[in-house]
Amino acid sequence: MRALRALIAALTAATLAGPALAADEGACYVAKGLVQADFALPRVAAAVDAKQLKIVVLGSGSSTLPGADGPAKAYPARLQESLERRFPGVAVRVVTQAKPRQTAADMVKALRQTLGEEKPDLVIWQTGTVDAMLGVDPDEFQTALGEGLDVLRDSKADALFVNMQYSPRTDSITALTAYLDAMRFVALQRGIPLFDRLGVMKEWSELGVFDLAAATKKIDIAERVHDCIGRLLASMVAEGKTLAQTSDTGAGTMDSQKKESH
Repeated sequence: MRALRALIAALTAATLAGPALAADEGACYVAKGLVQADFALPRVAAAVDAKQLKIVVLGSGSSTLPGADGPAKAYPARLQESLERRFPGVAVRVVTQAKPRQTAADMVKALRQTLGEEKPDLVIWQTGTVDAMLGVDPDEFQTALGEGLDVLRDSKADALFVNMQYSPRTDSITALTAYLDAMRFVALQRGIPLFDRLGVMKEWSELGVFDLAAATKKIDIAERVHDCIGRLLASMVAEGKTLAQTSDTGAGTMDSQKKESH
């Protein structure tokens, strides 16, 4: 463990030595094992093939950063930049629909209008924090998630969940377990990739990658955290695309085998 901490410290030092937003790959990917696309993103795969990918980030205050440069440094913008590097020649656009103090049910109410206006291939739905803070019934929260996914299915958009952020300052104050479990259950039940933002950030905090207790006061730490989240989300989106292509290839192979057997 001591050797691992020393390695992480060295990687983080390399991060600080470079440009402010060029977060070190090693520091970002310390928690890579927690970020896996367990389900395919077929709409994303089709959009990448068509050379145009549009994503809507549906969230609350933690999807943004303050200041004039905040939108360019928050994780949705970092996600777009990372996807542009991963998918050369593809026009990638990430639109943020983030409003403070919105519950999951509030987001669902505005979802049809957002989808009609933006027509995204993928909706990244970051939720849970406000519901937990307001003490919304976990069953009602789970119902809202299902209703939102029904709307996304009807609009033929892929979905990807992002759960709450982690803060050592509030970890013992806000009861999150029921809401985390609800998101995991719905994600598994409906075949939706889930980005475990809380788990990723907690591991960063425990391993000393980022001082998350200071992140609320030091904007540079928050910017680097957002940059890493954007990179990890891009990795997950790319994995979901690959899973969709692999699935299509496998189905095509099976169809060919059936035809040859007749």
